[in-house]
Order: sequence, then structure tokens, then C-alpha cells
Amino acid sequence: MNPLLFSLVLVAMLRPQIVAAHTVFTTLYVNDVSQGDGTCVRMPTSPDTATFPINDLQSDAMACGFNGTVGVDRVCPVSQSSKLSFLFREYADGSQPGAIDSSHKGPCSVWMKRVGSAVNDTATGSGWFKIYEDTYDTSTKQWCTEKLMQANGLLSVDVPSDLAGGYYLARPELLSLHEADKSPPNPQFYAGCAQIYLDSSATSLPTDTVSIPGYVKITDKSVLYNIYDPPSTPYVAPGPSPYEGNSTATTNISKSVKFSVAQKSQTEGLLPSDAVITNGNWWGVEVAAYSTEDGCWAASTNCFDQTTVCYNTAQPTGDTGCRDWEAHCTDIQNACKSGNFNGPPALAKSNVQAGTQGTAQSASQAATSSTAIHSSAAATKTTTPSSAGGATISEDGSCGDGQTCQGSTFGNCCSAAGYCGSSSDYCGTGCQSSFGTCQ
Repeated sequence: MNPLLFSLVLVAMLRPQIVAAHTVFTTLYVNDVSQGDGTCVRMPTSPDTATFPINDLQSDAMACGFNGTVGVDRVCPVSQSSKLSFLFREYADGSQPGAIDSSHKGPCSVWMKRVGSAVNDTATGSGWFKIYEDTYDTSTKQWCTEKLMQANGLLSVDVPSDLAGGYYLARPELLSLHEADKSPPNPQFYAGCAQIYLDSSATSLPTDTVSIPGYVKITDKSVLYNIYDPPSTPYVAPGPSPYEGNSTATTNISKSVKFSVAQKSQTEGLLPSDAVITNGNWWGVEVAAYSTEDGCWAASTNCFDQTTVCYNTAQPTGDTGCRDWEAHCTDIQNACKSGNFNGPPALAKSNVQAGTQGTAQSASQAATSSTAIHSSAAATKTTTPSSAGGATISEDGSCGDGQTCQGSTFGNCCSAAGYCGSSSDYCGTGCQSSFGTCQ
């Protein structure tokens, strides 16, 4: 069987299935334009736990969610006073509808933090200020999370018009109080961060800032509120009051400080001008033109190496762009096999998402990866398989029934499902030692 077909099957088998549990921030909209699922978004890396709540209020996950201390490669440009919308999904990949379970009731808020680098800042610590909150609406008898469901998961806010330009982390937060009355109490936070560059001529920054984690404790009334038997006093959300900007009240002017050093233009997180396809924070660059057999096979290898990086970095929001790019690599590969050494063929699907393109970053992100399963699927010229210990060395990625992974370009381990590879998915539990190496 074609090695590429096996690679597609393997990727589909090995990528964990999306588990519906609670909710997760997946997509940033700028002025109602989607920047792409996962693009510029710090979010959990594991699909099967991506929607889980943050229960430890003192953990670093409170800042930008699980795995949120590590930045992503893209930074989305935002104009002064822009509308930001944050999409929450019950299923990270959108495979099923829903924003959050109807039982999960509580307030919403949006926070920002000005940083020197949206990519490299860990997000934790001081500097966070709130720009929006919505709690319980006594007129409609609804919590913010209930309004969120009616808005199809979108939480929207305008960036304060007087904020200084530069890099920011924008942090939407949901707090579900449906188990706050339990013993012990279990308030559930859901937070993530968008990496943005604010193009603004304004020069102000709020001074009323807090540290995350640290701005809320498990003993605070805001996280112990009984939504089933509420007290007579109104609910007060965790943290400071929202910063509304100079234009709303003169008192707010005294709460801001002129920022003397403004970042005048975006230099990080730009999408290279030669990017032809994206998936989350990954982008693909078209292979070099070729007119020889060696050039064709080199292009095939390069294309599949980029595919490998795409799959390895795909977020729980999905890998549609990776699959579209892999189909392009298949076209190149098939052309090489049929003797058509002039290319590359036209890319069938190009889904470069909204955002700024530039030359600040090179296309090195699309470089090869020696550990990924797809690089071996890049189909070098066919050779006759040799043998190892009486078994035939696998050339198509399958193992068992006389085929061993030992010495295979796909990896030396034979998984329980009968495929060769080198990661723990192949070499760990269920690995077949009769047809390869196990660890």
C-alpha cells in the first residue's frame, strides 16, 4: 500500500479524539473577522483535556490556561479601538455545536496585559487589567455564560481607545459557579489568551493592575457564591473594576500613566509573505520550482517535511490545513512517480487566514523534522526491501505477518495496531517486540 495512505491513517489514529467536557477559547475575531481557529491563541495542547476547567486558583494556568505560559508563533494585528470577539466552544474542533453546558453559570470578563513580546512573555505575574465584565443581569435573570450561549459562544468587547500601542495578551475568562456551593467548593475557571499587536497612537496604560495568578483566592466571596440560593447582596466579580479609558470619565485619567516607550510597528508574529496555507499558527511555503527527477523528489521530501511540522504542532482546534497541504504533497509525489518532473502543481486549497503578512520571520518554521512520521512518507525512490532476522523490513509502514519495523524508515517500533514508528505511541504500551524494538 502507498506509504502516504498509511501516514494518513496513522495520523488519524494517533491524534486523540476531541472530548467534550466544558469549554475552551479557540478563535479570535477582530472587527468580526475570524483570524483562524487557534491562530494567535494560547490554548491547551492536549485535545482530550483542552476543555477542562482550571480548579487551582494559584496555578500558572490561571493566566492563559493550561500550557499558556508558552507563546505561539503568530501575533494578530489589531487597530486602535477595535472590537475583539473571543469564541468559546464545548468541542475545541467545532465538530459538535455548543459553547458551554447550560448548567455552567457565572460571570465573564476580558483582561489585557501589555508585554514586551507577545510570543515570549510567560503571561504570569503583574500587569493585568480588566477591560470588561458581565455578571448577573437582574432584568433578564441571566448569568453572562447564559448570554454567551445565546451569542453562539462569542464574547465581545471594544479595546479602550486610549491604550498605548504595542504588544498585548488579551485574556477572556469564564467562571462557572455551579459547584461553588459544594464542600469543598469547586469554582471552575476557563481562560485563554490571544497574542495581539495594538496599532495605536494613544499613550496611556492603566495603573490599577493585578497579578495573575493571585488576584482571586478560594476564600473570596466571588468564587463561593451560591447560585441556587443566592444571598440578598448583588454578586461582585473577582478582581478590579474594568478600565474604561479616558473618554468615559475624567477620574479614569488619573488611573492611567503615559507610556514613554511605544512599539511603533509589529515585528514579531508576522505571517511570511510567501506563506500559501495555514493551520492555526503553522504556515506552509510552496516548494521550489523543479524540472528534473532529483528536483521533483527533493520537492516531495520538502513538502512532506512541512506536513510533519504541521501535524506535530496542530492544536485541539484541528488539522484541516495540514490535510489540505498533505494532499498537495501527494500530487507532487504522484507526479514524480509518473515521470512528470515539471512542477510544482497548483495548490488545490489555500486557506491563509486573515492577518498581517511580512518578512520579519523567515520560512524556517517549515523546516524539516527528523522525528516525525510524515518525513518518511515523503517517498524516496522505490528500493527493494531487505530482511532482518528472517522478516522483511517494512516499506509501507505496517508490521506483523512477516514484516518487521527493525531498520524501517518509519521507525523501529511496531505498535499494537500494527504500524511502525518511533514515538511512545508505537514503542510504549502494546508494542509488539516480535516485529521491532520496544521501550
